[in-house]
Amino acid sequence: MVDLRDAFETAADHVLWLLGQAEVAVAWDRPSALAEWSVGGLAAHLANQVPTAVRLLSAPPGPDPIPGPIPLEEHYARAAWVTASLDDEVNSGIRATGDEQAAAGLPALLAGVGEARAALPGLLADVPADRPVLIPWQGWSLVRDDFLTTRMMEVVVHGEDLAASTGISAPPLTTDVLDPVLRLLTRLAVRRHGQAAVVAALTRSERAPRTISAF
Repeated sequence: MVDLRDAFETAADHVLWLLGQAEVAVAWDRPSALAEWSVGGLAAHLANQVPTAVRLLSAPPGPDPIPGPIPLEEHYARAAWVTASLDDEVNSGIRATGDEQAAAGLPALLAGVGEARAALPGLLADVPADRPVLIPWQGWSLVRDDFLTTRMMEVVVHGEDLAASTGISAPPLTTDVLDPVLRLLTRLAVRRHGQAAVVAALTRSERAPRTISAF
């Protein structure tokens, strides 16, 4: 298993770079490329991935017995938002939280991400790879690197969303960030659409399905 501590620090730097672009501030109150999201709300949701990681990694492992850890794919099989519609309570709640955080303004978001980024090296060094990390709003835990993969997936996907919403040409992510995220998304796509559909989409344009979206 590849240690993802350095990769997550790189992902956090990517968030800081994106939020620091002038295009984000200019477009703050405009609709984003995602339905029902403003640019500010989307940026806040992206920004929140780094402080959330610090908060959960810093927390005690959880009650005894600790709930989990469960496999990474099972995390997405259980998570309500994965199969919820745009207007379901779980997704409207996520958007509302993003809007609330966006109301604090971009400088406050940048400061929060910067503070969390500074804490990462020491914190990640102190959390063993096999330690369960409790995700309290879900009620279960993941081992450290599976948890970091969930946050990096959010950074990769919503980073692209923010770039598409503002016209930013974001620098390519490093393979240590992108590889575990693509591996996760591919596995989820196979689980959702089947092996044949994913293989055809990647290799046979003449019989490729309309979508192999992981979510």
